[in-house]
Amino acid sequence: MKKKAIGRVDKIDFPKLGLFNIDVKIDTGAYTSTIHYSEIIEENNTLRCVFNSDKHQNFGKTEIIFDEYSSTVVKSSNGLKENRYKIKSEVIFFGKTYKINLTLSTRNDMRFPVLIGRQFLKRKFMVDVDLENVSYNTKPL
Repeated sequence: MKKKAIGRVDKIDFPKLGLFNIDVKIDTGAYTSTIHYSEIIEENNTLRCVFNSDKHQNFGKTEIIFDEYSSTVVKSSNGLKENRYKIKSEVIFFGKTYKINLTLSTRNDMRFPVLIGRQFLKRKFMVDVDLENVSYNTKPL
């Protein structure tokens, strides 16, 4: 299977989360992909998650209830380990819908609300750091 070239940043859609044209950083240094949340409440075997940000463009207030979720330990770039919730969702690159695992993290102080890590990228994409918004630029107007 031929891999598509993507750039270091892009704008992509998460249709099941109601998030569209979201700025993402392609991060080959990260194993897992992560998405910003503003509030999480775990109750009655469900996870209620609010995706909201005043800082990140197109990140309006969206609330999703997950029946299926788990937790995992993520080691950050500074070496600290953090326990995070993990959800399964879908993401669209180049007009194609892919399944993706996302850990949940508060990223309001970060430039990008979403990091796409190696676990998702492998066997699908090749990263060219000279490129930007390759998938977004192929979207029909």
